[in-house]
Amino acid sequence: MTPPSALLLPGLLCDRALWAGQLAALGTQVRCIVPAWGALDSVPAMAAAVLAQAPPRFVLLGHSLGGRVALEIVRSAPARVSALALLNTGYQPRPAGAAGDHEARERQALLERAGADGMRAMGRVWVQRMVHPLRLGAAALIEAILAMIERCPLEVFAAQIRALLERPDASAVLTAIRCPTLLLCGAQDSWSPPARHEAMARLIRGSQLAVIPECAHMSPMERPAEVAERLSQWLAATLGGPRHAREGDQL
Repeated sequence: MTPPSALLLPGLLCDRALWAGQLAALGTQVRCIVPAWGALDSVPAMAAAVLAQAPPRFVLLGHSLGGRVALEIVRSAPARVSALALLNTGYQPRPAGAAGDHEARERQALLERAGADGMRAMGRVWVQRMVHPLRLGAAALIEAILAMIERCPLEVFAAQIRALLERPDASAVLTAIRCPTLLLCGAQDSWSPPARHEAMARLIRGSQLAVIPECAHMSPMERPAEVAERLSQWLAATLGGPRHAREGDQL
């Protein structure tokens, strides 16, 4: 039996390495595909690019920026999404006024640091808010994150920042979702906090919420085994049937 396809959408500054801890585990249940959207600079354009290459129907998992792209895919093609998992993400647009201006300045400051000092130097600053304090001394984890950031070209980082600053409001998408949906976040994620995921869970009919303890924004890399287990349990309950062996593929 051919396993169902699952698209795993990476977040800001991330690539396939984000999902390294989940690909093997989930590959027993689904055929994992990790899309990339290159230098596209809007969430709708990213969603359209993924849909153009995706199978007719698929499970959809998105982390951070990838979660916002996932919601745009659901907005555009709900019938193609059989199940949805949103990790460490959000649904609201950039706020108006001082709060929105502050976000824009923060993101621009990171971009300017990356331009002046390089992506790895910027990443050392960025990672401080993205990883649980207990793991900032975990050399292998931090190096994996910094190496991933260093692989991201400056122009791609700039494009992703533009996409996030102009992100669409997905509130109406949440209330219209009818497929099985899992929301997952880190208990100490200050960027996409549990309270936001609780609000999303209230808006999505029949959704499930999983909060990973001692974990911040980079949950797939910080707590790979725990995240893989939560996703695997959800997939088993959602898809049913036998498990299938298949290593993750690149789209």
